Amino acid sequence: MTTRPTAMALRALLPSMPGRRWQRLLQALAGAALMVCAGAAFALTPEQALRIAQGDSDARIAALNEAVASHGTAPDPALEAYLKTLLADEVHVNATRAYVVDADGKAVDAVTGAAATLPDDAQSVINNNRLRREMQIAIASLRLFSPNIESRRKAVAELEDEADEGRLGLIERAIAHETDPGLKARLALLKAAVLISSKDAGKRLAAAKLLADGDQPATQSLLIDKLAAEKDPAVHAAIAASLARVQSRLAWGDRLGLLFTGASLGSILLLVALGLAITYGLMGVINMAHGELMMIGAYATYVVQNQFRHWLPGAFDWYMLAAVPASFLASALVGAALERSVIRWLYGRPLETLLATWGISLILMQTVRTIFGAQNVAVENPHWLSGGVQVLPNLTLPYNRIAILAFAALVLLGVALLIGRTRLGLFVRGVTQNRRMASCVGVDTARIDTYAFALGAGIAGLAGCALSQVTNVGPDLGQSYIVDSFMVVVLGGVGQLAGTVYAGLGLGVLNKLLEGWSGAVLAKIMVLVFIVIFIQKRPQGIFALKGRSAEP
Repeated sequence: MTTRPTAMALRALLPSMPGRRWQRLLQALAGAALMVCAGAAFALTPEQALRIAQGDSDARIAALNEAVASHGTAPDPALEAYLKTLLADEVHVNATRAYVVDADGKAVDAVTGAAATLPDDAQSVINNNRLRREMQIAIASLRLFSPNIESRRKAVAELEDEADEGRLGLIERAIAHETDPGLKARLALLKAAVLISSKDAGKRLAAAKLLADGDQPATQSLLIDKLAAEKDPAVHAAIAASLARVQSRLAWGDRLGLLFTGASLGSILLLVALGLAITYGLMGVINMAHGELMMIGAYATYVVQNQFRHWLPGAFDWYMLAAVPASFLASALVGAALERSVIRWLYGRPLETLLATWGISLILMQTVRTIFGAQNVAVENPHWLSGGVQVLPNLTLPYNRIAILAFAALVLLGVALLIGRTRLGLFVRGVTQNRRMASCVGVDTARIDTYAFALGAGIAGLAGCALSQVTNVGPDLGQSYIVDSFMVVVLGGVGQLAGTVYAGLGLGVLNKLLEGWSGAVLAKIMVLVFIVIFIQKRPQGIFALKGRSAEP
């Protein structure tokens, strides 16, 4: 059978040939192709097209499976195209024929593609969810013979959860036809997954042994289900042994996923705590509004996103390039205003500072509720931060989490260079170690305090910008991280950026390890108990502040 795309291609190659001569040549070529491929490829017939579209669900599925099972080792674009039109609800049938009707109401024969007049008694084909799923599986089955290896990989992945014994012949032909060793091995496992449900105990035993080489979560789930239902002792033992091997193999993905999740959480805690390490660690200010400064950075990202969507929709994927500096500046300006208006009068009075900043945090939350509403707002990931990279069958690393890890490292490097290699950093370190002496040598300590507080607030804004890509943005965003960030700073050592890094990543991994063992609530309690015990034994934290101070 010659399909419409083939006819169009030949017509393009023969533009000067008269119509009748072209038709006769085309018919001759089609006949020759059918004679050559008669034993290798299956061609959709009008009777099969009608049976697939007409009758009850069981009869239609039986006709569909028969058509797919008759498929050879060469792709059949006609059958696949017909199934796609069925899924698109474009097929109409009467008692003798199936037709495809496009959006403009033009009808063609479902098999030949020739223009046709839709009969008055033709009715639209209705597909329920069961039929739609069977058609999708059938399309995946047909793609097992695609010349494109990526199409074959996707087809195998779709069939791994849905294959049954009715498709065993097709899978065996695909194994014989497949040239890629990796795909051939996956198809062999797919065949074993089908045979594990066989009524023959010998086939089930052989399949159970083959499935021991599986590395897919679906294989593990299948073995667990069959283990509970298996009555034959030998087959039961083989399934148990295969299940143990598969679980051992998948355990590496679980462990690596846990470490990555912990590192991801640790990088978020590091971003949140870096700003606090400056305001609390270097300046001694207990800033309970630090979380709200982070929230301001998240809302600044939301505003920039909306502006790009409205004014620059074509450049929307790059709004994060503008959101990063915008979130830093928004939080830094609010932080500078707070330091100049309230906090500068409270240095050396920790209790009053704590109460004042707690009141400021309430004011900032209510201000955001008034402007943006009490509900969470949606911050959309750019296209390049969507999706993830699959490292193992049961381990996918999201791009947004990888980006946050890299972003946290860049922010940490920038802060370290700023504190250790610039004039502002020298002044901050001098004021931290000996405020009176720094003032005596001409350092404007009040201005340095404002700069340092604004820097810490701006870093909190960067943390909010990063968090907007992985969590909901709302007025209460900062409350979820303020306690954890204080624990990171205290555990790492007051005024020590290196300690903040170790404490942030360590607490993130430790928290995720404990969550898997005891649950989220108990994990938080155990982490808090650990920090209390650690501080009792080492009050200065992981790294003690080096240098001499003239202040008590």
